[in-house]
Amino acid sequence: MPAKLNLAVTALVFSVNVLAAAPLPAAGGNEHVIDTFEVGPDVYVRALTVEKSTNTMWVGTSAGVHEIDIKTTQPRNTFTRQSGLANEYVFAVGIDSKGYKWFGTDAGGASRYKDGQWKTYFPMHGLADYWIYAFANDKRGDLWIGTWAGANRFDIKTKKFTTYVKELINEWVYGIDVDAQGRVWFGTEGGVSMFDGKTWKSWTHKDGLGGPNPNNLPASPNTGLGTRSRHNLTTQVAGLPSYNPNYVFSLIAAPDGTIWAGTWGGGVSRYDGTAWTSFTTRDGLAGNVVYSMMRDSNGVFWFGTDNGVSRYDGKTWRQFGTKEGLLDNNVYALAIAPDGIVWVGTKRGVARIGKTK
Repeated sequence: MPAKLNLAVTALVFSVNVLAAAPLPAAGGNEHVIDTFEVGPDVYVRALTVEKSTNTMWVGTSAGVHEIDIKTTQPRNTFTRQSGLANEYVFAVGIDSKGYKWFGTDAGGASRYKDGQWKTYFPMHGLADYWIYAFANDKRGDLWIGTWAGANRFDIKTKKFTTYVKELINEWVYGIDVDAQGRVWFGTEGGVSMFDGKTWKSWTHKDGLGGPNPNNLPASPNTGLGTRSRHNLTTQVAGLPSYNPNYVFSLIAAPDGTIWAGTWGGGVSRYDGTAWTSFTTRDGLAGNVVYSMMRDSNGVFWFGTDNGVSRYDGKTWRQFGTKEGLLDNNVYALAIAPDGIVWVGTKRGVARIGKTK
C-alpha cells in the first residue's frame, strides 16, 4: 500500500504515511502510488495547479485552498473565507501572466490573490457568472475564464472583461486551453468550441466527439444543457452510469496540435485537425467519464475518470484505482509536478504517483 499524508482544512494538520510500492506490470512504466494527502472524509479536491516559479502546488478543495511546497510536500498556507476567498468551494485555480493566483469558486465568483492581497470579481465587475470552472493564459498574456454563463477574456493590462456566450456551442464551460497557434479551445456541456481570434468553430457528437453507447446507457437529466437551471456534477442516474457524449468535463491542447476532450460517458476524444478518434473502456480507459487530464514531459497522457486514473503512452494503458492506493476512484483533478510526479485529486484528498527509484 502507498504512503498516507493528512491535510485537514480546518485544523491545518498535515501528516504523512508512506505506502509500499504495489506490484508493477511489465508494460506501461514503473509508476506507483507513493503517498496520499487527506483533506477530510467529505472534502473534494477539485483543482490542482502547479506554480513552477515558487515550486508550489495549489490544491483547490470544497473547503478551501492549500498552498503546498512541492519539494517538501508540506503546507505553507491554507486559505478560507476568513483569509479572503469569496467561497471555500474552489473548482479551478489559475495563475496569470503577472503571477496573480485566481480561484474559481462555486457561486462566489473569482478571487484573485498575490502577496497577501485579495480581490474578488463578480458579474457586477464584468465576470460572466458566479460559477467558475476553468482558467487558461493566452499568448498575449490575457486570462481566459470558463463559467456557467459563457467565457471571459480578462485583459491583463486594462483589467477589463470581455464575455463570449452566443459564440460558444454551449454557455456552460468546464475546460479551456490554448494551442501552439494561439487558438483558444473550450470544453462545454454541448461540445467543443474554438476561437482563432477572428472566427469560431464548434464540434459535437455528430462530428465524432465522444465514443459510442453500446450499452444503451440513459442520458442524465442532471444538466443545464439548453437551460439556465443550476445543477450539480453527479453523473449517475439512480446510482448507475449515464451517457452525455457532448458534455465535456476536461480539455487540453497537446504540443503536436491534437486536441483532447474528456466526455461524460463517451470516454476521451482526440481531434487531429480533421477527425475525432475516441478511446473508451473497450480500448483500455479506466472509466468513460473523464473529469481531468494532463500530458507529462515524456508525452504520456494521464486521464482522471470515474473509475480511477489511466496512463496512456500512445500504445499501452495502465490503470490506478483504490486497489493501487488512490483515496477514491472518482478523479476530479490532475497535475504534473516539475519532478514528474503526478498529483491526483479525489474525494478525501490527493495521491501522488511516481516512479520507483
